[in-house]
Amino acid sequence: MKLELLRTYYPEGVNGVLLIDGVKLCNTIELPWKENQSRISCIPEGTYELSKRYSQRFKWHLLLNQVPNRHLILIHAFNDALKESKGCIAPVSVLTGNGKGIRSWVALQLLLSIVYPELEQGKSIFITIKKAANGKETK
Repeated sequence: MKLELLRTYYPEGVNGVLLIDGVKLCNTIELPWKENQSRISCIPEGTYELSKRYSQRFKWHLLLNQVPNRHLILIHAFNDALKESKGCIAPVSVLTGNGKGIRSWVALQLLLSIVYPELEQGKSIFITIKKAANGKETK
């Protein structure tokens, strides 16, 4: 299984398209790029291994491992990156603005329903994050 996040950068936030094996699953939202500064920037482009994680606050979600100079970067539900994120990625059903979307919980549950069975079978799952072909050079 190949996960790919194609980003488009805006000053107010990052919008993305999450593909699984080349097929769109959902959109994503993140904080704007601010040189990978902790808690105010999205993370650098690259390839990261995913693992299952649970917390009281976010319930079941995904953890991106070995993000340079960052820790606890998650894929979890939220609908407004500037108001709700500290550098994580949220799947969303519909984009409503730059770094904003709706029905994040629904999109997250869809993603987990596909990724968790693979992880539970002991398979390694990686996500590659990169700029979309039209991803704007505003970062």
